[in-house]
This record gives sequence, structure tokens and C-alpha cells, in this order.
Amino acid sequence: MKVLCVAEKPSISKAVSRILSNDSAQTRPTDNKYIKNYCFRSRFQGQDCEVVMTALLGHLMEMDFPDHYRGWRSCAFQDLFDAPIRKAVRADMDALARNLRSEARHADVLFIWTDCDREGENIGWEVAEVCRTARPAIQVRRARFSVVQAPEVLRAWAQPVDLDLRQAMAVEARQELDLRVGAAFTRFQTLHLGAAFAEFQEAPQHAHGRAKSKLLSYGSCQFPTLGFVVYRYLEASRFVSETFWKIEMRLKSPAIGETASDTSDQTVSFAWQKGHVFDDAVAQALYARCFDARGQASARIIRVNSRPTTRRPPLPLTTVEMQRACSTKLRLASDRVMTLAEALYNQGFISYPRTETDEFEPTFPLRDLIGQQTSDPAFGPYAHFLLEDGGFQFPRRGQHNDKAHPPIHPVKSGHALQGDERRIFEFVTRRFLACCSKAAMGQETTVEAHVRDEVFTASGTMILDPAWYRVYPYERWTGRLLPTFRPGDVIVPDVFTIATGKTTAPRLLTEADLISLMDKSGIGTDATIHEHIKKLFERQYAAKEGAAITPTTLGIALIAGYDAMAIGVNLARPNLRAAMERTMVDICSGAKQREQVVRDAVRSYRDVFLQVLNQRVKLEEACSLYFGHGAAKETERTMLTPFSINTSISISISIIIGIIIGINAFRCGCLP
Repeated sequence: MKVLCVAEKPSISKAVSRILSNDSAQTRPTDNKYIKNYCFRSRFQGQDCEVVMTALLGHLMEMDFPDHYRGWRSCAFQDLFDAPIRKAVRADMDALARNLRSEARHADVLFIWTDCDREGENIGWEVAEVCRTARPAIQVRRARFSVVQAPEVLRAWAQPVDLDLRQAMAVEARQELDLRVGAAFTRFQTLHLGAAFAEFQEAPQHAHGRAKSKLLSYGSCQFPTLGFVVYRYLEASRFVSETFWKIEMRLKSPAIGETASDTSDQTVSFAWQKGHVFDDAVAQALYARCFDARGQASARIIRVNSRPTTRRPPLPLTTVEMQRACSTKLRLASDRVMTLAEALYNQGFISYPRTETDEFEPTFPLRDLIGQQTSDPAFGPYAHFLLEDGGFQFPRRGQHNDKAHPPIHPVKSGHALQGDERRIFEFVTRRFLACCSKAAMGQETTVEAHVRDEVFTASGTMILDPAWYRVYPYERWTGRLLPTFRPGDVIVPDVFTIATGKTTAPRLLTEADLISLMDKSGIGTDATIHEHIKKLFERQYAAKEGAAITPTTLGIALIAGYDAMAIGVNLARPNLRAAMERTMVDICSGAKQREQVVRDAVRSYRDVFLQVLNQRVKLEEACSLYFGHGAAKETERTMLTPFSINTSISISISIIIGIIIGINAFRCGCLP
């Protein structure tokens, strides 16, 4: 028997062959310098066999239109929704396909070792399609694994399963829709705006050449992602700050009775129950009523409540949470985070980094994995504490389980790692150890004080057991002790005054905010969110300024143009794409067939696109406010610009100029 094994990446191929061959594999080169064939003998399904393990470099095939549709001016834009589509081996993958056909020709079994997610199932299906051209009767099997470690690899080798064709077809549907929708809208935007505005044309390659239109790409995930950025920016730009007034009461500690030794230099701040008011006269009247006939404001303690409080450990780690947390805590771009996590997985340091699962199965070997970390100088002592000193508790169970992979966790010690790889590994490991810990314990005290009719409260916490906070520095629980207050005590505040403040504009989105919004709204998947964000920067629709993401003038103009169209759906909102993502789940579950999903989605997007074509002048008008000769002119034209989920506001060119000024003001730090 001969078995052909195919992994998704060369590093996985090398690692798996080393495990299955017990380090005895022979290496043969292929026509691609990055791909090797590893040859060895083994036993499969009770039989001796020859094994060839090879690899891919991601997707082997791609969808595209036939040649006579590939020219950007070859057909009407709307024809792309019905044009024939073919899927063939990518030109840069031809050597890999030849290698597969050559090895499959004499193989009895094709054993797929691609990543265990939708994309992996689809890549496995592509491999099977290529191999069947050389060996139609080849038997196709699939490995299910989450970590590249000997026990998991050997178990997957001994317990093969079938390819999940439903997942593979869900990817086929998504690829076809992305191609049709993206090609139609991208050609329309690029050619229409390129012809109307010199700014959207690239210089010709030679003196007598023709200028080319700058690529203005459209994606059904890309534009809702841009919409989040633009809407938050416009909301902040139009924000008008208001002055408010509040009563502040502070007491220097110690004040009465006994106090804890570490509170002697603290000030206890009491919060006014009304928060603040927006009328100076009202604030002054309320403030004046707080004083007695002698002109003194004294506070009476009405009640003191003390109760135990806990802080639960974090949930097990998912892909989205890893991207969000590392973007905030480690200051790494989400795309960089996924690149590093993928490298750690390929090297066998962490489990598969693309998962929606936030709960461990009851039989999962948590203690064994904790034991792998006891030698690490950074968190080894805490790992030992979990195992030997009673600190362990089974992790909390979340609400998501993709049934494919466990939460992200460390697999072996990473003490020798360096740089950003070490930082990601340390985050994953500390998160894992934290979620295997007991809750942190504290005692919370709340004090209510009355100054005449006005109510003030203060609270403090004594941390009794920090528990998981000891190993997880990315979150803090800071204790603050209060003096000893008793009901009936009367105190004279050290500070009792009216303070003023101003409301502040909503802050611009950070990458972590954007990830959370995309995940909540169903835009992209845990494995693709970072790619959509990266695309905004590559297309110059948005830029990062520090931690904040700001839309460029081009990004604002495009969103404004589509929002001005009365087409019954907002292309910059997540609704349409989120509905499409839900149908992909229906294909995976068997509730719908690929053909039905594609047919319905194509109809919806074609209808929207035809309305866009009929109202394309709106896009041109919106862009003319920012680009071309009309950008600096006062005209009577208006643009519909959204400032909330459900409403659009018609604003004149003078207000648009104000928004442009606002862009510069934000970038210069001139606005709150």
C-alpha cells in the first residue's frame, strides 16, 4: 500500500513526517524549492505501507472568469454576476500540482493534513480534485488534529476521517460571491471615478502611454469595516462639547475612628448621586442647599455595606480575543499577531490559532499542559502553584464550541523564544494559566453619606487573594481601602465645592475596537478579520495614527457616496454581509445547498448593484467635494452623510469643508 500525505505548509509536512517516521524519513526535492517530499515506511490501518509526505503553500486553485471576461472593459459590469466561472490550478502552483499528480498516480490513499477549518477543508478538496485526475479511484482520508505534537499526530494517523464537503462547499460559495461582487463593484468604482478625477489616475509607464485608473477595490467585508471607521470619525468630528457642573466632596484620610495603615496619605472621593447637571443655576441652587445656618456643609453617614466580591478568571482564549487583546496590550497589529501565532503553531509551541471555541472538554489534559510550563522562569512558579498548592480550578465554560479545535493554549515550553514570538507565546500561556485558576477574592465596602438632601457614595476594596491576577498582568485589580465609617457618624469634608467639566467626543476606533465590532456584527470570520483591516490600510482608505484608526479623505468620500444613494440597503453597514455569512453556516450544517445560497445572494447583490449604477452620479458628487476642480468651490450640492445607525443628514459643502478641517484638527490633536 502507498499513502500520499499532503500538508498545507512545508513546516507541518516536515514535523508530521518526523513524527510518523520516527525521524527516519528520506528527503526528495521537487520542482518547487520550498517543497520537499519525505519518504518513509509505516503502518496504516493495520498494513505496512510506503508513505510520501509533501506540502502545499496555501490554496492550490483559484476561481476566475474566462479570458474573454477578464479585461476590465470586456463586458458590462453587471454581466459579472452571471458570467461563467472556472476554478483551476493557480499559475504559481503548477509545480506543486505536477508533484501531486506524479505521486498520486501510484498511491492507494490520499491522506489530507491541511488545517482543520473551513479553508483547510476546501484546500483538501482542491488537492483531491487534482489527485483524481491522475488516479480517479484514490481513496481520500483526512487527519483531525489541533497541535503538531506526537500524541495528537499519531492519534490522527490512527483515526482518519472523511473530508467535510459541506465546509468545503461553503468556502466555494464564499469565493464565488466574493469574486462576482468584488469584481463588479471594483471595476465600477475604479473606472468610473478614474475617468472623472485626475487624482484617481496613475501616471503612464512611458511618455506616450495611457494613464491607468488607480485601483479602488470593493469588498463586501471591506466596506462595512470601513464604514465602522468612517461613522465613528464623523460622529467625533461633529461632536459639540457641553459644559457641565457637579458637586465634589473629598475627605482626607484618616478622618474618623481607626483607619488602615496604608490609607494615611489617601483622599476619599465621594461621588454625587446626580452625577452632573448641565445648568449652572441649578448646580448653584443645589449646592447652596447643602449648607446649614452657620454656613457649614457636614455629611452624615447613612449606611455602610460590606460584602465579599470576586473577579472570575478570563475565559479560554479564542482567535478574536487573542487579536483584540494583543492589539491593545502588546501594541501589535492584528495581522502581525496572526502571523506570529501561525509561526508558533507551525513550530509546535501553541495549538491551532484559529478557533471560536472558548471552553475545554472535561477530558482535556489541562494538568499535563500546565506541567510543561513549570520550568519557565517567568511563570513556572505559578504553574507549580496550580499543580501542587491547590490553585487549580477547571476553566470556565463559554458559549462557543466550533467542535473542531480547543481554545488556544501552549503545548510545550517556550523559554528559548525571543522577540515578538516570545511575547505572543507568553500572552497565550499566561492566559491559559489564568483561566485554570480560582477566582480572585476581595471585600468591597460601600459608604452612603447625605449632605442635607444630596446623596454621595464612596467605595473601596480590600483584595484578599489576587489569584489569577498574579500571572496575568494584562488586567489589574487595584485595591483601595476606606477609613472606618459607622452609620450616624458626621464628617466635615475637606473639599466641598462645585467643579465644572466638558463632555468629550467619542474616541476614534482602535484596532481592538474594530475587531470587536466586526466580530459582533458578523463581518468576516475569526480567521479573516485581520485581513480585512489590513486591506483598509493597503488601499489607503484608512490609516493608523498612534492607536487610533482614522479614515482618509478617500475613505470618507466613498462611504458618503454610497450613503447618498436611495437603494434600500446601506453597503457600508454590516447587514448584507452578515446575512451572507449566516448562509455559509447553513451550508456547513446541511440546511442549505451551495447552489441555492449562491443563487439567492447573487440576486440580492445584483439588484443592489443595478441601483448603484442608476445612481452613480451620487458617488461622483460626493467625491467631487473632496477631489477635482469642484472640491474648493461653494455650490448648492449636498451630500448625505450618516451620523447614526438609522439616520442620514443632508449637509452643504460648507459643512463638508468643516469636516475636512476636523480631519486635520484630530490629526493635530486640536480637538478633545
